[in-house]
Amino acid sequence: MMNATASSTQGVLPNKTSSEIPTAAANDGVSRKAIAAAVAGNALEFYDFVVYAYFAVYIGKTFFPIGGEWGSLLAAVATFGVGFFTRPLGGILIGTYADKAGRKPAMILTVALITFGTLGLAVTPSYASIGIAAPIIVVFCRLLQGLALGGEVGPATSLLIEAAPPNKRGFYASWQIASQGLAVAVGGVFGVGLSLMLSPEQLASWGWRLPFLLGLALIPIAIVIRRSLPETHESSSDTTSSSIVRSVFGEHRRILVLGVMVLASTAVASQVGNYMVTYAVQMLKLPPTIAQASVLIGGVFTFMFALIGGALSDRFGRKAVNVLPRIALMVLIVPLFLWLAGAPSAPTLLCVSAILAALTAIFGTAGLIQIPELLPIAVRSTGLSLVYAIGTSLFGGTTQFVITWLLAATGNPIVPAYYLVGMCALSLWAMWMLPESRNIDVRR
Repeated sequence: MMNATASSTQGVLPNKTSSEIPTAAANDGVSRKAIAAAVAGNALEFYDFVVYAYFAVYIGKTFFPIGGEWGSLLAAVATFGVGFFTRPLGGILIGTYADKAGRKPAMILTVALITFGTLGLAVTPSYASIGIAAPIIVVFCRLLQGLALGGEVGPATSLLIEAAPPNKRGFYASWQIASQGLAVAVGGVFGVGLSLMLSPEQLASWGWRLPFLLGLALIPIAIVIRRSLPETHESSSDTTSSSIVRSVFGEHRRILVLGVMVLASTAVASQVGNYMVTYAVQMLKLPPTIAQASVLIGGVFTFMFALIGGALSDRFGRKAVNVLPRIALMVLIVPLFLWLAGAPSAPTLLCVSAILAALTAIFGTAGLIQIPELLPIAVRSTGLSLVYAIGTSLFGGTTQFVITWLLAATGNPIVPAYYLVGMCALSLWAMWMLPESRNIDVRR
């Protein structure tokens, strides 16, 4: 099964031999510092995207003055979800660009695109100031950010895998998830800091814009450091975008479909973690400072346990690290939410957030490593971009809206846990259908 899965794109795309591919593993000039540069840029991009989730309550009141507190929040989280639906387009456009022109130019492009989306969110006047134009601009900015992030994960993860020593690919690639945890943690620091320094009125009026302005200040740094990245893949000049896409949907359709299912629970669990701020304020009636602290804890634990998950997958294989933490989350999540709803406080909120983030980071890392390893280098960026973009769009992009709607409709605070259990069951079934990939040659 492994050989069949690892088949090349013969007859569709030109395929180089391992000696012809300028991989980092074969080039001593490629340093770990350059890999860290790729991760730093990724963290900055995810920081801009996820900050929206942390301040959804305030953004909803600023741009979507719909009747009732649930109405404006539903509009805000729906707009958050809109950003996910341009991810597949970004996965195709930027993913194929990375497979044609190389990983480096594609990763510079994504930073440039997200700059415009972040700028729009940071400076758009409120609905009270410019009327219907305000939510229209915000939606457009979310679409642009989604386009950029849809094309970010494929090239960045492909570069990390291709640049790593064979016995450390899991650890190298784990920095992709770890960098997202770093972005979450930085957003949490800002959330806690702002809630301590500003009054609720100031935070709702203008304070929520400050983290977006910080992101704008750091974007030029990301562009500069990405210009120093190594190149790990050079495609043949006669490779076309259409041939790459045909290969992914034709020869590698099975990996595409199963990969989306594997990432379903990762996407939902991540968004449940991001939603904890809104959940704590809206459902549990906890102070904003405590709610924002849950984001900080989640980010720190994601950072730490993503690296642990990558190292474990190098030692025990991708499948074991994919399966066991998912089972643990299925068993624990309902009791954890029952505990949180029954005794809402800072300790219970932070404990639940930490466990959710840790388990999600471990199996999320293993899944993000296994899928690109099963794809040949000629279509790896496009294939992973599509798996990630489709999975996060179908499942992650709808999670916050679905949970908000279910909470409003039922009043049952355990709803997020039940939803996550179902997604984990789907991912476990798909996981058993995929082969182990730890020993595959990624230069094929």
